Amino acid sequence: MILMPNFEQEPEGVRLQKVMAAAGVASRRVCEDFIVQGRVKVNGRVVTELGTRINPEVDKVTVGGTPVQLDNSRVYLALNKPKGVVSTMADENGRMDLSQFVGGFDRVFNVGRLDSETTGLIIMTNDGEVAHKLAHPKFGVTKTYVARVEGVITQTEIHKLLSGFDLEDGFIKADKAHLIDVQPGESLVEIVLHSGRNRIVRRMFDFIGHPVVGLVRRQFGPIQLGPLKEGRIRELSKVEIGALLKAAEGKPERAPRPPKSNKQSSAKQKRR
Repeated sequence: MILMPNFEQEPEGVRLQKVMAAAGVASRRVCEDFIVQGRVKVNGRVVTELGTRINPEVDKVTVGGTPVQLDNSRVYLALNKPKGVVSTMADENGRMDLSQFVGGFDRVFNVGRLDSETTGLIIMTNDGEVAHKLAHPKFGVTKTYVARVEGVITQTEIHKLLSGFDLEDGFIKADKAHLIDVQPGESLVEIVLHSGRNRIVRRMFDFIGHPVVGLVRRQFGPIQLGPLKEGRIRELSKVEIGALLKAAEGKPERAPRPPKSNKQSSAKQKRR
């Protein structure tokens, strides 16, 4: 008896629940429950069949409206930039730059910039598409700053920040602004902007007559600086990454709480 070769091909793609589990969404069993419950979309369409197969390289998956990063080679980091560090991966003038903080991560770069005198949150990634969207004003991703400024700011001046005014490079206004505290000779103000223009926070306060003497960025989109110490980095959690991907699509996302026990690295520590 001659056995004929079996030319039946294996189904194309990978089972959806396997891909989701590998991406860190949950266990495979829980991912199956999500699918059956109708909480999972592939390329914008609800999928409820457990036999569904996808191509992780091209298909887009969301769970409860939050995107899932299926590419495990993508890296997303939060860095608390110290004062005096320039926001570039290589400085031609030999100044301290961001490369010293991410030596253990492959080909990451900064999303947007902070001037050398400003401290606080910078997102670092090797995901060029997401980085472009996060930095582009049309996607409306906001950044939250706390500014310590000279003089006592009045509510009239807070309203001026909110209503806007013309600078040399065009009209600007804060998305949000409020007075946190007033001390003799200075004020503490929280200001939220989606603009990424150069030194924009400092220029806005200069315009209303209250020069900045200290500035820190506390939040970028849904990602919070939290208790991260200056000069330290941490990898974003799966929940934070999902929120960041959603923000990159121009969709509002509530800020997840920064992990309390997430490992932090100094410039001297390398990723293993």
